[in-house]
Amino acid sequence: MIHQSQSPDIFDVVRQHDLESLASLLKKGTAVNVTDAQGYSPLVLSTYHGSVAASTMLLDHGADVDYQDASGNTALMGVCFKGYEDVADLLLERGADVNIRNGNQATAMMFAAMFGHQNLVEKLYRYGANPEARDIRGLRPIDLAAQQGNQPMVDLIQRLQANT
Repeated sequence: MIHQSQSPDIFDVVRQHDLESLASLLKKGTAVNVTDAQGYSPLVLSTYHGSVAASTMLLDHGADVDYQDASGNTALMGVCFKGYEDVADLLLERGADVNIRNGNQATAMMFAAMFGHQNLVEKLYRYGANPEARDIRGLRPIDLAAQQGNQPMVDLIQRLQANT
């Protein structure tokens, strides 16, 4: 990754969801695999804000789908935290690794399970996410759902595992 100083404008246009300016920057050859002061890439920011259009443009111009920020989080982890299914679809179609771990050894499925996003848990499972992965505390997605008192999520994960 290159630091922000090479391309300071891309972060503003992504945050503002200014697709016209983003397209112009990308047409000029602005680097997409850069980071801001917080260690975020334009793709991480666009997905965190739920922008399929900006995310698509960035991926089409070579953005790293599996870029990890300073904490090891990926764009897919962020959308699983937020519950943005349409952005998750895009990232998965573009080859996002469902089993990458962040600094706490958490995976995208753990975020989806913890925050009750059943459709995302099912989708991640279909893409090969490991429901037995354990975070730094030894917890699996099913354990995180149970801690939240989310019995429907616990039941879903059990059903998914039973059908393999």
